[in-house]
Amino acid sequence: MTADAVPPQSARSAPDRLLAVLAAFDHDHPALSLTDISRRAGLSLTTAHRLVGALSDWGALERDASGVYHVGLRLWEVAALSPRGLALRQIALPYLEDLYEATHENVQLAVRDGSEVVYIEWISGRSAVGVHIRVGARWPLHATGVGLALLAHSEAAFQETYSGKPLARFTPHTITDPATLRRVLAEVRRSGVAVSSRQVTDDALSVAAPVRGAGGSVIAAVSVVVPERDAQTPALIPAVRLAARGISRALGWQPEPS
Repeated sequence: MTADAVPPQSARSAPDRLLAVLAAFDHDHPALSLTDISRRAGLSLTTAHRLVGALSDWGALERDASGVYHVGLRLWEVAALSPRGLALRQIALPYLEDLYEATHENVQLAVRDGSEVVYIEWISGRSAVGVHIRVGARWPLHATGVGLALLAHSEAAFQETYSGKPLARFTPHTITDPATLRRVLAEVRRSGVAVSSRQVTDDALSVAAPVRGAGGSVIAAVSVVVPERDAQTPALIPAVRLAARGISRALGWQPEPS
């Protein structure tokens, strides 16, 4: 549910209203006036004022000199405790930097959140292809390399449910056929890498590999994104696999003996 599509105020509990205030902020709306928060959260101005005050006192929101509110540092400090957030980024960063040095292209680290992939780290190549990605950005799983890597290693029931839903199209090359998606996911599991060509933009190709946690389950994915016209996919695959394996080992994963 988006900040612009919320149930009536009277139908929501106090925690729901508090969360609606926080959900009013996103990448397109990082700074909001009290009136903006009230409208986007679907709350009366009086209720919004009370909740914003409580959140500001705690440090979840901060008010600048012009009276506009921003997400506060206290909320960032709490978010940093997430094992799929900053903690994972810190462990993965040396391997992402190595992957960047090997390719000088865009390098990404992402996790799955429901039916979407969320990017938690991104290193931009100096002369790399432009991508519609930033830290915190979300994309449907089927449309990106990291998303395909994560989807392919998710629960079988979730894969089937996801494949059966309408699949958003971004270019003529985006996978929108359920049978095709199932075949692609099977190939990702067989090969250990996901290759996504021109699915989000017509000029980009990504190669992604899964990252495993200590228990062996896939918890993230790492990828490199290159210009499609210059892509040397076979040469990229070992580098991406090496980065994913390094992160996995740093997280405590031990591969089974051959």
